[in-house]
Amino acid sequence: MDRYRPPFVAAAVLLAALAGFVDALAWLSLGGFFASFMSGNTTRLGIAIATGDHASEATAGALILAFVSGVMVATMLSVRFPRRRKPAVMAAVTLLLAFAALLAGFTDRQFPLVLLAVAMGAENGVFNREGEVSVGLTYMTGRLVRVGQRLTGALIGSGTPFGWLRPLVLWVGFLVGVLAGGRAHSALGDTALWAAAGAAALLTLVVALLTRDGAPAD
Repeated sequence: MDRYRPPFVAAAVLLAALAGFVDALAWLSLGGFFASFMSGNTTRLGIAIATGDHASEATAGALILAFVSGVMVATMLSVRFPRRRKPAVMAAVTLLLAFAALLAGFTDRQFPLVLLAVAMGAENGVFNREGEVSVGLTYMTGRLVRVGQRLTGALIGSGTPFGWLRPLVLWVGFLVGVLAGGRAHSALGDTALWAAAGAAALLTLVVALLTRDGAPAD
């Protein structure tokens, strides 16, 4: 994240907020599982296997596979559209969220939940360097580790004084998204998924404008 210009850092924070928003909706509205936090789903998978809860085992396993599938979709789009990979990936995220919102109204809740996981896996492909994710937008443990490391460096004089600020801002963005998702769910229920799709559409436009000259941003 340190290599990116401020407009792209701001976009990353907004995308982290979107991930938090979607994760809150998935947890509250669609069965108590995560759409973006695969460590949590892995914990649920392990507990389900240990306790013989086959329904939870199947759901957690499906979500993990869906998330990985989303990462693969984003990687393929990045290869297919190397100079416009950010808006291409975000367009896919938007379509997946919109489809999940559409299905939530009249199908079993497992189906939209899986689509949310695919969307969140794909979102991690927005910031990509040489085929590898350069900014993880949906998992914050690594951000907090970096905050701790850089705070220590600042205190002992071995790092820059404010190197911890960018990873902290990304974590705060995710937290704000979770809070907004919780409030939206209380007010709108499953309809809040359309708000997520709308936000993704706006972020697609933002990313497209940031990369409108066609030059790779990373």
